[in-house]
Amino acid sequence: MRKITEPLAARERLLDAAENLFSEHGYSAVKLRDIAALLGLSHASLYYHFPGGKESLFIEVTERNLRRHGAGLDAAIAAAGSSVRSRLRAASGWLLSQPPMDLIRMARTDMPALAPADGRRLMDLAYGLLILRLKAVLDEAVVDGEIGCRDTGLVAGGLIGLVESMHAIPGFALRRSRIEMAGELVDVMLAGLGYQEGVQR
Repeated sequence: MRKITEPLAARERLLDAAENLFSEHGYSAVKLRDIAALLGLSHASLYYHFPGGKESLFIEVTERNLRRHGAGLDAAIAAAGSSVRSRLRAASGWLLSQPPMDLIRMARTDMPALAPADGRRLMDLAYGLLILRLKAVLDEAVVDGEIGCRDTGLVAGGLIGLVESMHAIPGFALRRSRIEMAGELVDVMLAGLGYQEGVQR
């Protein structure tokens, strides 16, 4: 059993290290030698796991990260109760409990550096796993009369962007926790959508 699990563990360590570097610096700034150096590996070891090089590594890392975020959002929303307020606050809190994704950088610089079909597929995956999940919460709230909203997709994307931007607030500038601030943002957004507290699902 050891022969099977050791390569898998090594691959996971490689993916974790690559994810940290890509997340912090972006696709173009990270070189395979940076990842190899971080792990004390040779270039040959990286190509053993990822014969397609940096692009295939980035694609796998990004897919894994997006799927983890999608699953985490689902779990947070499912555990949050039935009101749109509790669900959006839970989703925001979960996003802030994770390392930042920097979706704007991904869209502007990372994805255009990939083969067009790969970049488009990853952006579609991000849309489906993140924005559409919050859009579904908002759509239910519209149907249930909790809020009024003509473009729930726009609001869902805006909320994710606002919450993700809170990762950039330096610690010395925080007067309260990022999660508390995100909750306040959710409340402001819902007030603008005419949120009716106490509407039962």
